[in-house]
Amino acid sequence: MAVTLTEAAARHVADMIEKRGHGLGLRVGTKKSGCSGFAYDVDYADSLDGGDQIFESFGVKVVVDEASMEHIDGMEIDFVKSNLLNQGFEFKNPRAKDQCGCGESFSV
Repeated sequence: MAVTLTEAAARHVADMIEKRGHGLGLRVGTKKSGCSGFAYDVDYADSLDGGDQIFESFGVKVVVDEASMEHIDGMEIDFVKSNLLNQGFEFKNPRAKDQCGCGESFSV
């Protein structure tokens, strides 16, 4: 499978990388955190590590470390704006079985 971006998310990431001036794409992973077990870890991908998997959506690369793939394989990332102050990534993860009340962590 893969980790994909919607067109809106790809456009947002491409704009942010352009403003930043460098970067290979978006690095997405998981880390142990929160009351449900895992949290998403999102950053710029400036380099590749051994075991990284690379996917591409709408011309933007998504880099996922090997350990995180088991938690997020098949996930789609969207970028949503409800107003000028409330915007961000929305994770549609088919592997998430439960999510904490605040939405910051999930379990698989």
